[in-house]
Amino acid sequence: MNNDRGMKKWRPFASMPEQYTGLQEVINKQAEVPQPLLTEEQMEQINLTLIKALHTNKQVYLTYYKQGQCITETGFIQFVDSLGDLFIFIDDIFELKNKMRLSELIDVRFA
Repeated sequence: MNNDRGMKKWRPFASMPEQYTGLQEVINKQAEVPQPLLTEEQMEQINLTLIKALHTNKQVYLTYYKQGQCITETGFIQFVDSLGDLFIFIDDIFELKNKMRLSELIDVRFA
């Protein structure tokens, strides 16, 4: 005997996908952190490390702030413009060029 008779199975949380979107936004907001403020000395050290990495072509760990998160990537510095507040690095994984603002940087260390 078949008891289906065209009835849909009840799925309580799948009925409103917009709830998932809303919940994900709430979770993301809770995970956000404010951008750390750097001292003049920390900014100078970051700048010196970037310049040294550029000239020696050594791999670095870059930690930067983006959309409420602190992100760390590994790569090589290709260009630094301190006055223009930008630098270009090539990430280690996809070997893509990334243009970023120096003001987004939190930390730079040699790998």
